[in-house]
Amino acid sequence: MNGRAPGGALVSTIEVSATTVQRGDVIQLGGRAYQVTDLFQLPQGAKQLLFKSGELLTIHGRTRLTAVRVLRRR
Repeated sequence: MNGRAPGGALVSTIEVSATTVQRGDVIQLGGRAYQVTDLFQLPQGAKQLLFKSGELLTIHGRTRLTAVRVLRRR
């Protein structure tokens, strides 16, 4: 799904994994939205995500999550 965020930015709902998640992605967990501010590579393809709220989430290499990503114009 593609759409526009407040302010006119283009956003897209995508599926992310440990290999495709990026800084700035917004992931919904437990009914709350969390923005990824930093990523840390862990052994065996896992990643630890640091959210803007200060919370951490570790995901396995095969974990799949739905995220909203702001599309950057070139």
